[in-house]
Amino acid sequence: MSDPRYSIGVDLGTTHCALSYVDITASDGDKTVQGVLPIAQLTAPGAVEQPELLPSFLYLPHPNELTPGDLNLPWTAERTFAVGELARSRGAGTPIRLVSSAKSWLCHPGVDRRAAILPNDAPEEVERVSPLETSVRYLTHLREAWDHAHPDAPFAEQEITVTIPASFDPAARELTAEAAQAAGYARMTLLEEPQAALYSWIQNTDSAWRKQVRVGDVILVVDVGGGTSDFSLIAVVEREGNLELHRVAVGEHILLGGDNMDLALAHVVARKLAAAGTQPDPWQLRALTYACRSAKETLLSDPSQDTVPLVVPSRGSKLIGGSIRTELTRAELTQTILDGFFPQVDASARPVSRARVGLTQLGLPYAQDAAVTRHLAGFLGRQVAALADLGRSVPENATFLHPTAVLFNGGVFKSTLLVDRILQTLNGWLAAEGAPAARLLEGADLDLAVARGAAYYGYVRRGKGVRIRGGTARAYYVAVESAMPAVPGLEPPVTALCVAPFGMEEGTDAELPAQEFGLVVGEPVHFRFFGSSVRRQDQVGTMLDYWQPDELQELDEIEATLPTEGRTPGEVVPVKLHARVTEAGTLELEAVPRGSSERWKVEFDVRGGVSE
Repeated sequence: MSDPRYSIGVDLGTTHCALSYVDITASDGDKTVQGVLPIAQLTAPGAVEQPELLPSFLYLPHPNELTPGDLNLPWTAERTFAVGELARSRGAGTPIRLVSSAKSWLCHPGVDRRAAILPNDAPEEVERVSPLETSVRYLTHLREAWDHAHPDAPFAEQEITVTIPASFDPAARELTAEAAQAAGYARMTLLEEPQAALYSWIQNTDSAWRKQVRVGDVILVVDVGGGTSDFSLIAVVEREGNLELHRVAVGEHILLGGDNMDLALAHVVARKLAAAGTQPDPWQLRALTYACRSAKETLLSDPSQDTVPLVVPSRGSKLIGGSIRTELTRAELTQTILDGFFPQVDASARPVSRARVGLTQLGLPYAQDAAVTRHLAGFLGRQVAALADLGRSVPENATFLHPTAVLFNGGVFKSTLLVDRILQTLNGWLAAEGAPAARLLEGADLDLAVARGAAYYGYVRRGKGVRIRGGTARAYYVAVESAMPAVPGLEPPVTALCVAPFGMEEGTDAELPAQEFGLVVGEPVHFRFFGSSVRRQDQVGTMLDYWQPDELQELDEIEATLPTEGRTPGEVVPVKLHARVTEAGTLELEAVPRGSSERWKVEFDVRGGVSE
């Protein structure tokens, strides 16, 4: 395989995808030659345009819905589905055939992410696809659009970086890597989105970033995307006279973003319609949600507009003239999002949780508390000691980690009201503890920062610029059940064995822990699996007999099956677990039998407990 000419960055977003690239051969040091790919896509039946963003929507039309040629792309006439702008606009009128938020479904541990379950509420006659396959289709479209535009530089020969939320667990990372490989991404690395946003900011400053940050700074990256809210902390340190960036903490997985805001706006508009005598049915409410998404993006990106008209089609024989017509106003947008999702709270505030009912509809496990500011307060409170590894002490009165600078990412922050609200809230917390106010790092490209930063990261990995250090954002543990006599009503106590420490770098291995497990030959064996973003001192082999509820979070199970070759079926084989972080950024676990050089990959159970 020839040396790559381009470092390509792919933002696989919940609501939009984007592709940026750095010409490695034409760049030198901090001076990079970078571009953004205009993505050829259908914007109407038979009409192809090339905007910079590919909406993350998949439309599955009825066989008789479109005429021959309506789904043709410049590089193929074989498509039976649409992705991008046509999918979004067509699906707004027929939501039962529209797949959206596939990225959120890809990290949903309660479903089989390889099963055809989307659209999740579509009737039986509608074709369904899996979250994994949907992601493959988006990534494939980006590859094909690149190859069409750059026939002299095939995508398969370039260096690719695909971004993911910092809060993705190992199973979601592995699924993203699997989707990328299935889409033909041969040289592929994963990068956390908040890091990508900071890389983009660094690149945009043309080396001036060193004048805007200083040793001792702690940069808080607040990334509110279409499906998730991600928080990361990146410390500025000095090593051998040079500034270095170290990612010291990431938040827990919070399924809270633009999707939640769209739904909230739809309910605001629905209540307005009901007050006027029109009650939308569930189908129309879903269509209204997609209409509100488009209206929200218009109002956030165009300050001159105060209202956006909304039209929701009717159904049945009275389709013509039966549409619901209303509007979304800037005042409604501001009040709903500002007060509902970014309320001013104290630093001691924490996300509110409620007991779930026994039966729920199949859907995404959205955060129970919609207040981004409460989640931010909880994150900073948990990470109060995150700088200890860098030798920095915690101020005596500190109840949360004190950031000194803030970088925003995500389309919702096109609204200066939301930026100001978070800064005012955060700086109020800091002032209450006698800390200086955090300053805003300006100049971020909120639509393209992640893709641009990912492309720049690929360039940086070749030793061409400043790199953010960090490794894995969590330590990982496997549960070990204690041996004890059966006691009615009492489960055996569980200890947690560290198999991968916090901060493992890409391409490194963890020493084998001393603990051995017995695996039955020929049968799948399941293990409980935990992660921690706050236990930074634990090493491989550390055994935890007790931990606080917020120290360890249970993740997808892991499972292993030993082959029967050379062994008696049913035989119990002692094995140790071995962890490594691949160059692509995924966590791999292997079972290593005693006295053998054999290794078996330990899989993440991504079926969500669904039996076959």
